[in-house]
Amino acid sequence: MNPKDLTVIEHIEELRKRLFVCAIFFILSLIVSFYFAKPIIKYIQYSEQAEQLTLNAFNVGDPLTVYLEVTFIVALIFTSPILLYQLWAFITPGLHETERKATLKYIPYAFLLFVVGLAFGYYVLFPNVMNFMMHLSQDLEIQQTIGINEYFGFLFKLVVPFGIIFELPVVMLFLARLGILDPQLMVKIRKYAYFVLFVLAVLVAPPDIISYILISIPLFVLYEISIVIARIGYKKYRVAEEMRIQEEKEIAQKIQIEELLAEQRRQIEEMTNRQ
Repeated sequence: MNPKDLTVIEHIEELRKRLFVCAIFFILSLIVSFYFAKPIIKYIQYSEQAEQLTLNAFNVGDPLTVYLEVTFIVALIFTSPILLYQLWAFITPGLHETERKATLKYIPYAFLLFVVGLAFGYYVLFPNVMNFMMHLSQDLEIQQTIGINEYFGFLFKLVVPFGIIFELPVVMLFLARLGILDPQLMVKIRKYAYFVLFVLAVLVAPPDIISYILISIPLFVLYEISIVIARIGYKKYRVAEEMRIQEEKEIAQKIQIEELLAEQRRQIEEMTNRQ
């Protein structure tokens, strides 16, 4: 059956199957992540940002909570390529074969950018935020007693969103390749996009101009890269559309010729039978 002809119920069933596959891979990733969680926690505990801190457990279950949170995040990272593939497989059945093959190639780049975003959040953003918080505490003569659960929770809230944000170029390329997004629109709304990105930087960065610039510039660069990549994808979409239209015209012409030939043969057969 043509994927375009599927009913709503059949689409829901297809979505259920793909979610089931994702759930299976996520459970398997959780099992594997249990073995990675401890060394990752140790690495973060003895990193430059945390080595001068004493991380406390304010509740008996805090160590287990942190262990499970790290396991969950690692499992999500491991599962993300499968999630992206299943999302691609659910969205693209109705697309032309060339579009399917082209968009499939974006999945490894999306995963790579996700990891790069996590690295940027952890090695660039998080140290600056922690340094600011520590200096502010010293200026106000406040003795901080930091819980390990709060420390890791604060870390994840800063780092994980940047992993998602760094996938922006691939998302824009995907939408442009399908003809959904026109790069000219991104150019027209550039100043508004910059404002939104700067507000985002203000929300997550320490309140000083250096931190704002440090966080804003990568976001602006990501947006500009997204425009360039979207233009490439949109150009390929236009070329593919022209080829598809040309193919459809050639097929229609071939069908018309075959129908005319069939009609001529029929007329010849009738004339032969009358004789």
